[in-house]
Amino acid sequence: MLKKLQKIYSIRKIFFSIALSLLFVTNINAEEREGELNNLFKQLKNSQATQAIEVENKIWKIWVTHPTNDRKGFRLTELLDQGSLLIDRRQLKKAYEIFSQIIVADPEWSEAWNKRATALYLMKQYQSSLDDINITLTLEPRHFGALTGQGLNYIELKQYEKAIESYKAAQKIYPLIDAAKKMIQQLQELINDQTI
Repeated sequence: MLKKLQKIYSIRKIFFSIALSLLFVTNINAEEREGELNNLFKQLKNSQATQAIEVENKIWKIWVTHPTNDRKGFRLTELLDQGSLLIDRRQLKKAYEIFSQIIVADPEWSEAWNKRATALYLMKQYQSSLDDINITLTLEPRHFGALTGQGLNYIELKQYEKAIESYKAAQKIYPLIDAAKKMIQQLQELINDQTI
């Protein structure tokens, strides 16, 4: 009996040390990821046009990859890819369901919220999309993609001033973002036309 208890204790001890090491690796990965993102956002603020696109692509690559390098993280990244493919195919309800599944599994992953917000926008559920964008921005305040998506939702809701604010917020993070430059001018003209 004593040997059996010692064996159980030994197995638990091994399991605990493995779990602890995985947690430590995940924390290191999260710190490395955050450090890399911080560096890329500094570059993004000071980049010329061609370099800015390269930096933007690197940021997106980090965002669409789940922050943990474990089996669950790889699976969630695969699911995000599947959902994005469904959006491209305009299978929006299925995409929405996949992104919701990811959010249940990891509600801290900002990109799952952002992708679901995109699906909701395309489904013309603008307020629900804005709700998901707000969560995205709480988790990743520098998410220029979510900010431009927020602007699009506000346009659909005819809240043009708020749309301009969203695009200006995106420009503060990413000065050369093309969507903001174009949309701010068009929205300002639209507002001016309405006041005449």
